[in-house]
Amino acid sequence: MRRVDLGHAARWEYFRVIYGRYRKAEGKAKVGMLDEFCLNTGYHRKYAIRLLNGPPPGKRAEARRRGRKPQYRPEVVTLLVAVWEAAGYPWSVRLKAILPAWMPWIRKRYKPSAETERQLLSISARQMDRRLAGKKSQCQQRLYGQTKPGTLLKHHIPVKTDSWNVTTPGYAEIDLVSHSGNSGEGEFAYTLNLTDIQSGWTESRALLGKGQEGVRQALEEIQRGLPFDLLGLDSDNGSEFINWHLQRWCKQNQIQLTRGRPYKKDDNAHIEQKNWTHVRKLLGWERYDSRAAVEAMNNLNRQELRLWLNLYLPSVKLVKKVRVGSKVRRVYDAPQTPLERVVASASAHPDQIAALKKLRASLDPFQLGKVIERKIEGIYEMANQRHSPQAIQKNRKRSGPKAETSPRPGCGKDARPASLEIAPRFPLSHSHDDELPVTSLMSRRALPK
Repeated sequence: MRRVDLGHAARWEYFRVIYGRYRKAEGKAKVGMLDEFCLNTGYHRKYAIRLLNGPPPGKRAEARRRGRKPQYRPEVVTLLVAVWEAAGYPWSVRLKAILPAWMPWIRKRYKPSAETERQLLSISARQMDRRLAGKKSQCQQRLYGQTKPGTLLKHHIPVKTDSWNVTTPGYAEIDLVSHSGNSGEGEFAYTLNLTDIQSGWTESRALLGKGQEGVRQALEEIQRGLPFDLLGLDSDNGSEFINWHLQRWCKQNQIQLTRGRPYKKDDNAHIEQKNWTHVRKLLGWERYDSRAAVEAMNNLNRQELRLWLNLYLPSVKLVKKVRVGSKVRRVYDAPQTPLERVVASASAHPDQIAALKKLRASLDPFQLGKVIERKIEGIYEMANQRHSPQAIQKNRKRSGPKAETSPRPGCGKDARPASLEIAPRFPLSHSHDDELPVTSLMSRRALPK
């Protein structure tokens, strides 16, 4: 007999037709049907016997459907993604804590049904990771800093050697983040970052240059706005912190001034983390060297950004590390916002706490995020186009491989331009905020895979 080449669908239909006849046949007729079936389908004889002696084709097709039915409806996952993007792509444990806290504004903006709301609040952190897995991607960036070691008071300021096991807010780490773009020449902007160890409260101020007196004035302004007393500052060995101006100011205000070990960034791990999450994710690696850009950055830092980060976004704190065999398992506490941690302490300023609670109850975090997004777009317009990685990358794409490049391509040998995706720009004078789509506050960077 001559073999007939059949496709998958044709083989399955042929199997459905011959199945009943094969089960009724006996003796040599059954053997002949098996030979014909193997020849026409190309199946191995043992596999063909299992098919013809197995369950009917219809029941077999139903048996292939394994696994549980989807528990969460598509609208639940869509709403979860919207909140995740509006909150700046937080970790699933933090996202689970955000959902009940933001639910009044979620109801007002998205109007979910009772069943959708119930499923949204019941989804676990692990399920969030699974549902959001397709939305995540990763972008690794590395750029060298602009810090020069300070030697004037280096031996007079003690090195912080013990761990930060503090139980009260007030002990903070500080650092500068440079906005030099692809050139370290001339004067450009810096962001002074301060984060409290116990509460996670973070404040930022922009400076044009890193003069010692300018850094001191920025710290004095930050101190006045903190809802607790500033008790200690820990910095790296940069000359912007290791100087007489800052030491004199710390002594006058009874603030403990310490420093980390040279070339040991882990000594300042808290502020290094905030440099990425609170500065680089928002402003990227562009170059800002104008006073107008610094004023725009401070307008954002002093108002919407500090409220959005400290009042609405919960974070977790490491409680302990447990070694299980060759692995180390980290145990974290329940997610809380910096404001909640400050309120729980006994050293909070009651007047400022009351004002912050009133603001948290009156402001919509979704609307606040959109205002922040528009202000960041305005800041991006003020970047120096000649030395900004993003502008150089765009020019290369337009002009091809022979396009002119910056005379100084990076701050270090491994410096690379940031592949930052710019969201659609909204005009700063737009008055119909509810008509604008909810865009991501962290749209400047790619998501982790």
